[in-house]
Formats: sequence, structure tokens, C-alpha cells
Amino acid sequence: MVKGRQGERVRLYVRGTILGYKRSKSNQYPNTSLIQIEGVNTKEEVAWYAGKRMAYIYKAKVKKNGSQYRCIWGKVARPHGNSGVVRAKFKSNLPPKSWEIESESSCTPATFELSIDV
Repeated sequence: MVKGRQGERVRLYVRGTILGYKRSKSNQYPNTSLIQIEGVNTKEEVAWYAGKRMAYIYKAKVKKNGSQYRCIWGKVARPHGNSGVVRAKFKSNLPPKSWEIESESSCTPATFELSIDV
């Protein structure tokens, strides 16, 4: 019989920073967000994250279903440039307020549905 935990916890997510929307000089495209994943610095490293699910979790004022936390799910679409930034598409566009705080971005394998801070 095993009592308690046997070793350290395993973290099943990766933090990241929301940089903003994909844009050109005069237009921005709010349906695609740019996210810098922590520890990912090259286009080759981004390839592993392609298709993985991301969650943007935020705190609301009013409780809904017993929780103040809400979630917007999305997927990593492709790399953006050569420095490890990814383009991600979320179910609904991320609000601009999400850029104010350095966020946690979670990339979990597509088979997992974990609620992870973004």
C-alpha cells in the first residue's frame, strides 16, 4: 500500500506571455493571438506544440457554476517568426486586457483537458 505522494509533483503545463494580436503595419487581426511560450526559443521547438490546446483562465467578479474562474480554450496554430513565438486561435478572441498581465499559457497534449492558468 502506498501512502501519500512518492516524489515531486509533475507540472503538465507551460507558462507563456500574451504579446498581442497578429498584425500588419496598419491592420490587426484579433482572431489570431501571438504567444511567447516560456523556454521555447526557436521555430523547431515550436513544432512540438503545434495543435496542442491552450487555456486562457481569468477571474470574474460574479460566481458562475460555483466558481469565479472562467476559461477560453484555444489551439496553437503555427509558429510566428524564428524566435519561438506561436500563433494561437481561441474559441472567442482574447480580450486586450489579457496583455496587461504576464500570463500563464498552458500547452497540453490534445488528449488532455486540464484547466490550466494562462
